[in-house]
Amino acid sequence: MIENKLIAEFMGFETYKANSYSMVRYSEDNERTLQDTHYHTSWDWLMPVVSKCRCDSDSEDSHWEEIYYTLEECNLNTTYKAVVEFINEYNQNK
Repeated sequence: MIENKLIAEFMGFETYKANSYSMVRYSEDNERTLQDTHYHTSWDWLMPVVSKCRCDSDSEDSHWEEIYYTLEECNLNTTYKAVVEFINEYNQNK
């Protein structure tokens, strides 16, 4: 899932290819295939990303507001999509 790769890289984790698998290195002794990331299915995975988005946004950032409103709805899928949009915009402006 390309969006999970985008999120992992935004969070500062290394991504790489190994034996035709896309991998994410979370620490020296914790590596997973990209397929085993769960940003799109788990609040536990997504909320640290939401927190980083908040820290990396400025006070007038409309993309942060989109994330904020999706959190009020408590809808994981829409929050995930808003996070991906935020990161794409963040990457374009850095």
